Amino acid sequence: MKQRAKRSAVPEWAVQITDFRERIRINQAELARRMQCSAMTISRWERGLLQPSAEHFIQLGNLGNKNEAWFFWEMAGIQPSKMVDSLRSSLRSNGERSKPGLAINKATSNESGENNTTNTAQIPLLKAFVGAHGSVGARHISLRAIPRTRTVSIPGEWCPNPGYTSLLRVKGHSMEPSISDGDIVAVDAFQADRTELYGSVVIVAHEEKGMCVSRLFRYDSVDVLQAEKRDVEATILSKASGWRIIGRVLWWISGTP
Repeated sequence: MKQRAKRSAVPEWAVQITDFRERIRINQAELARRMQCSAMTISRWERGLLQPSAEHFIQLGNLGNKNEAWFFWEMAGIQPSKMVDSLRSSLRSNGERSKPGLAINKATSNESGENNTTNTAQIPLLKAFVGAHGSVGARHISLRAIPRTRTVSIPGEWCPNPGYTSLLRVKGHSMEPSISDGDIVAVDAFQADRTELYGSVVIVAHEEKGMCVSRLFRYDSVDVLQAEKRDVEATILSKASGWRIIGRVLWWISGTP
């Protein structure tokens, strides 16, 4: 019980670093050697006292498996869409054909590179909830670290990027009448570039306030998160605010049990 309480008190990225190190069965000193830093630095990371730099998050991603890699790369500020575009441009400029392992081929509108040969997609329903704008959501800053409860079959045309799409339940009323308490939203983590999301419903995350569903607007040069109910206070989206976009809401299902 004490161990569970201790883990919940540290940031999600700190838990992920500890879980990654324990999964590959090395001690802090060995991870420090691979990361070219001190064992004390690793200890401070795992206790949540010091957040790794973007360069260190990238290094951690390079050492991890697929899910760990994307979690750490996203913490470094790398967006899946930007990574895919960069790889595609690099391959074109070098005159190379994309290799299957790079997963960057676009097959039937699937940017994740998975061959979408059927008309349905298998989308995970995650074991977490997002708060409606102004409400506190589950404390996660990346969808990739959240366990799934089950997989749901969805029409393929509903999901342009199935490999990056997840389902989450909403708690709260500030997004009504569009999205109600208890609805399930489909979020596409491939679409996280804010410059392409103005006017869209998005999922954002904050280390202390967890995940939230809101609508993104831009007024002059200011990006703002806003509830559908206009009597709820809006939030300015900036680096100082601590909020980051983790994906675009594609659609939602109302009245689900």
